[in-house]
Amino acid sequence: MDLVLQQIVNAVSLGGIYALLALGLAVVFSIVSLINFAHGELMTVAGYGMFFALAVSLPFPLALLLAVSVAVIAALLTERFAFRPMRKADVTGLLLTSFAVSAILRVIFQNGISARPKPVPLPAGLTGVVEIGSLHIGIVPLLSIVTAALSLALLLLFLKHTTLGKAMRAAAEDFEVLRLMGIKANRVIAMAFAVSGVLAGIAAVLWIAQRGSVDPLMGFVPVLKAFVAAVIGGLGSLSGAVAGGFALGILEVLFQAFLPDAALPYRDAFVLSFVILILVWRPDGLIPAPVSRRS
Repeated sequence: MDLVLQQIVNAVSLGGIYALLALGLAVVFSIVSLINFAHGELMTVAGYGMFFALAVSLPFPLALLLAVSVAVIAALLTERFAFRPMRKADVTGLLLTSFAVSAILRVIFQNGISARPKPVPLPAGLTGVVEIGSLHIGIVPLLSIVTAALSLALLLLFLKHTTLGKAMRAAAEDFEVLRLMGIKANRVIAMAFAVSGVLAGIAAVLWIAQRGSVDPLMGFVPVLKAFVAAVIGGLGSLSGAVAGGFALGILEVLFQAFLPDAALPYRDAFVLSFVILILVWRPDGLIPAPVSRRS
């Protein structure tokens, strides 16, 4: 029973990170129909921001705040100078732009900083464990769960109870009607990218807390898995992105924990096979987006 509970904690911890990233993808996609594969590089930018902040001896809380702020600034800059000029392009043009931004940022990281991982010093307190009876739970997984849950709750409050949040929800339903109502499109889209930057920055901090280093490819695999999670949940659906993120995290951890040793190298194949079964059962995802956004 202790092993099962331990794996549940690990699954929810990993799923929370995927949920944050998938939600960042879904927020942008729901408004501008852009699958932003440069979202992973926002994670990497935040990771390097945290690394340099700690390297100059900034307090850890300030380093975390700087990491998230850098990701938000990077998201706004990419929206303004890369995606805004391409806004009238078709889906293929937007997709190619996102790949180009991702590749350019990776090259800048590799040649301007280093192609090798940079260790990020973390407070000693993060390496401890919390004992609940005979169960030993790491502080980092617990913080990941709490941070992910709090971030998702705050985003929900923002979307439901602020003017800009309501405008973003309206834009996700019907962007053209929103523009006819006189709401500035640039402002709403920029806010969507800023929100995605916040989510990427928080996810980067949690990811680094688990792996202890940052490198130019740090965000590549997580954003691919976040895309899979967004598809599982229902591409363009915000609640679906959260559900898909947790579903993918649970699948990965359970297969890692309970597959025979001989089958462990094929874990990702088993996970993706299960994803295919989910999509056969629910082609539009667990919580489909409105028809206009799916199309």
